[in-house]
Amino acid sequence: MRAVVQRVSHASVEVEDIPLSSIDRGLLILLGVEEGDQKEDAAWLATKITNMRIFDDDDGRMNLSLKDISGQALVVSQFTLHASTKKGNRPSFIRAAKPDTSEPLYEHFCELLGNELQSEIARGQFGAMMNVSLLNHGPVTIIIDSKLRE
Repeated sequence: MRAVVQRVSHASVEVEDIPLSSIDRGLLILLGVEEGDQKEDAAWLATKITNMRIFDDDDGRMNLSLKDISGQALVVSQFTLHASTKKGNRPSFIRAAKPDTSEPLYEHFCELLGNELQSEIARGQFGAMMNVSLLNHGPVTIIIDSKLRE
């Protein structure tokens, strides 16, 4: 399971020009599920993201977590995070999990993240063509892969 985590001042998602979700200070999480990912990957990733110290403290140092600042999270499913670009010019998405596997894991991740934060998680619409807007604060963007945790 792979996530691109962006610290934001604001983020939103819309489907067919209709606003779906938005957050203020917090994290926009683009989440990709790979074949072979399990609930354990989602649990590890949710805990890692919730406790990652990437928000500024009073001294301007990245020393606070999303949990510490009572921040918000917007999670958008993005299978293209598992693109392979080794051959040719057209990316291959063969490593991305199929929807019948990835959607339940996406939902499970969102549920775990909400439990960690004790708050509602804003979401994109699984499988839809979405417009995602963000104001990246920093900018701070971090890539985390559950397969690289050791």
